[in-house]
Amino acid sequence: MSSGGPKDGDLQLVAAPERKLALPPKPPTTASSTALVEYTPPVFKEEEEDLEIKLRRILENVPVRVSNTSGSSAGSGSGDFHQYRQMRRKEQDRLARMEVDYQRRKEEAEFIMRREERLKSAEERTAKKRLKRQKKKQRKRRRRLKRVQVVKRIRKESPRTRMRETLMIKLNKLLISYNSWYPRA
Repeated sequence: MSSGGPKDGDLQLVAAPERKLALPPKPPTTASSTALVEYTPPVFKEEEEDLEIKLRRILENVPVRVSNTSGSSAGSGSGDFHQYRQMRRKEQDRLARMEVDYQRRKEEAEFIMRREERLKSAEERTAKKRLKRQKKKQRKRRRRLKRVQVVKRIRKESPRTRMRETLMIKLNKLLISYNSWYPRA
């Protein structure tokens, strides 16, 4: 019977495949370079080059860890039941947190929109009332200016005209006050 291992006479020599370097190719050197200083990449010793190749190979083949290894038959084994239940609970908690976060963001956005609308309408009302106040002020100034002009004109004229104008002004004031107390129907 054979033990499966090689015997003394069974050894074979096999040629090793030629290894390629995993380093990028060197850029072609041109003699007509206009650079002030030429860049020369660092020269690796053979041991350092082997380490560099090994490091690159390790970095390229980093294993990806998959935490959710259960497939369609999750929870079928008695030992896996607790793991399955824990994974399921974690997933449900994650979905619940996502839903709560979504609702909170949605409510915040709606609140901000309503607030902006209220501020905008309040600003419009304020602007309208401000315009009304300014118009009222202008009317008051015009009336005051008119009265001052009338008074100046009366003072310039004769005393008789002055008396007549003052009587007219008083009469107008009386009529205005009378109309405010007894408006016409």
